[in-house]
Amino acid sequence: MTRTPDPVTEEDADDDDGRRRRCLVRGEAQPTALLLRFVVGPDGTIVPDVDERLPGRGFWLSARRDVVETAVKRKAFPRAARRAVAVPEDLADRLERLLLRRCLDSLGLARRSGAAVCGFDKVAEAIAGGAGWLIAATDGGADGLRKIGQAERRAGTPVRHAEAALTAAELGAAFARERAVHGWVSAGPLGERIARDMARLAAYRGHDEDRSAEPAQ
Repeated sequence: MTRTPDPVTEEDADDDDGRRRRCLVRGEAQPTALLLRFVVGPDGTIVPDVDERLPGRGFWLSARRDVVETAVKRKAFPRAARRAVAVPEDLADRLERLLLRRCLDSLGLARRSGAAVCGFDKVAEAIAGGAGWLIAATDGGADGLRKIGQAERRAGTPVRHAEAALTAAELGAAFARERAVHGWVSAGPLGERIARDMARLAAYRGHDEDRSAEPAQ
């Protein structure tokens, strides 16, 4: 008799786009860039692994707050682990803090290394000068968006936009200032990582454009 594959194992097949794993709640395989990993800690508690480095068998969920809340409500982790595990009631809130901290730390590193700038004049100069990622605050004003759009058009080259995930206060914190409406990260491995992390946080907070998919009922 043919054995049915375990839907939550970390041995799901990869494809040309990289690693794919199955979401505990939605049951579909997705690229890990769109997922969040969890492991069982030494004390039997479910631990978020946003860096995807912790040892042990991983369990994956789509990077959406509603999916995480559904997993807690439906006791998806004990079922997947096939044993009793402790699941923090505030797991969804903890995850948001971890995802935010990862974005801010990476942006801070990019700023200190000279790979990231903020402020309209510096961002406009960076747009004209080379490849990178444009970052916009979720609560930036219409006038700021119009002005940065003009800078993009003057550059005459396509500009990649990171998913808007941070408020102006949060973006400012990454640049050691009170507020920032726009930022720029140069192309490269760090820039790619920041863009990926921003996309996950945007999806988790519900700021991404794809709001059509809901957890399976």
